[in-house]
Amino acid sequence: MPVWENEGDEEVKNQTPKQRLLGWIQNKIPQLPITNFSQNWHDGKALGALVDSCAPGLCPDWETWDPKRPVDNAREAMQQADDWLGVPQVIAPEEIIHPDVDEHSVMTYLSQFPKAKLKPGAPLKPKLNPKKARAYGKGIEPTGNMVKKTSPFTVETISAGQGEVLVYVEDPEGTREEAKVTANNDKNKTYYVEYVPKVTGVHKVTVLFAGQHILKSPFEVIVEKAQGDASKVTAKGPGLEAIGNIANKPTYFDIYTAGAGVGDITIELIDPQGRNNTVDLALEDKGNCVYRCTYKPVKSGSHNVNISFGGEIIPKCPYTVAIGEACNPNACRASGRGAAQGVRIRETADLRSTPKLEELATFMFLSRVPKD
Repeated sequence: MPVWENEGDEEVKNQTPKQRLLGWIQNKIPQLPITNFSQNWHDGKALGALVDSCAPGLCPDWETWDPKRPVDNAREAMQQADDWLGVPQVIAPEEIIHPDVDEHSVMTYLSQFPKAKLKPGAPLKPKLNPKKARAYGKGIEPTGNMVKKTSPFTVETISAGQGEVLVYVEDPEGTREEAKVTANNDKNKTYYVEYVPKVTGVHKVTVLFAGQHILKSPFEVIVEKAQGDASKVTAKGPGLEAIGNIANKPTYFDIYTAGAGVGDITIELIDPQGRNNTVDLALEDKGNCVYRCTYKPVKSGSHNVNISFGGEIIPKCPYTVAIGEACNPNACRASGRGAAQGVRIRETADLRSTPKLEELATFMFLSRVPKD
């Protein structure tokens, strides 16, 4: 057994060599529950942790090692210890990870580590921990991303070590594409990532650092139908004019969406009492990004028309439209010389149309001159 660093400790002196070796290893790699010299070493990761603890940088990636590849893990750690710590492989990698390994053989091998010294020129690498890299931003949020709209996000790697960032986006149809990654070259070692979804549905965004998944990767992102730009939508037509529309008479206006992208059109027509949905209207696709709305107001008075595109109100809304009362010829009375019989040639004849006081109509004054 080796000469211990705490040889003068009374408690250590009273321990068996096995207890002293186990205690030393536990102090070296406290993050692992090492309690024996058999089962605790079966996946090879504890060997990597011990080697890296004795010489930080020899096995910096041991935490990411695949426990399903125990022989490879043990071989990597033991070879590094042999080459750079002077710890010969008195037991084979295939033996140390075996469930029925001889405990004394493992102890003999591990007892060389307390006196191991790092040789000059060792290929020490920065510690790598992909799970300490993190991603944040719109492009990995569960909702809020749209078809044919850029979905950006940031990957921060300051605590993850040295490695390459790779991002893959898989759409609902199984198509997988690599996203564009740009290093920001800042103190937090961040990377700007962007992709443009082509279809709606659930997308899987995989973020890898040094070939390993970062924290929470892969991310599930729901891509929705793109909403257009309401500011580029215009509307015009008699149905939006301030005056000139009459109750019970159909009118219309056209909506122009060229250059505004994709979006649903919603029309709200509010009557003089402030109620919506009291006026029937119809929306027709006329082609070439033109939509016609036809409606027939049933009451006179001031109406407000609101037009939305993609959930946003378009410019100039609301339109205020004064609806005049429907014409009723029976509510008018004509009088004057022009309405009487026996009008002579070249005689000026006045004609006056008078509405009932409770009616709203247009007054017309005509001067009639009979011809030969």
